[in-house]
Amino acid sequence: MVISVNIDKFTIMKTMVDQGSSVDILYWKTFKAMRIPKAEMMSYNDHVVGFSGERIDTKGYIELYTTFYEGKSSKTIKIKYMVIDANTLYNILLGRPSISRLMAIVSTPHLAMKFQSISGDILIVHVDQKLACQCYAESLRVEPMRYDRSPNWKSSRRKKCPRRKA
Repeated sequence: MVISVNIDKFTIMKTMVDQGSSVDILYWKTFKAMRIPKAEMMSYNDHVVGFSGERIDTKGYIELYTTFYEGKSSKTIKIKYMVIDANTLYNILLGRPSISRLMAIVSTPHLAMKFQSISGDILIVHVDQKLACQCYAESLRVEPMRYDRSPNWKSSRRKKCPRRKA
């Protein structure tokens, strides 16, 4: 789910909401673009384990007030972001810690996230469908890994089975 959020005076687009992630991540390129002084980042000398088991070093962490909004209504919470230097299409990855702090319900079929505002109203943040489609299209441009290393890997691919006649 791809949304936009506000941090300080910046609107951060390409923010991925990932219910499977155990950390909130601010990517290094976004950190630099926001011109946050490096001195504000706290040291963190450990790594994060990625989806496929790879270990990714962190540059540190930073706590930033993040505003979620829909129209004129909004809710701001403090999020502890791990700062990671990784090649990604997204600027921020919001995981379970921020979703939990926001007390949000994420609905993939409805492409929306619901949570209660300070005033008690229910806010619904919808997916930025155009941006989500752009991210998906960009991700398809990456050449996939070949698992079959044989010289005839193209001819060894499974062919479609013919349909059975009833």
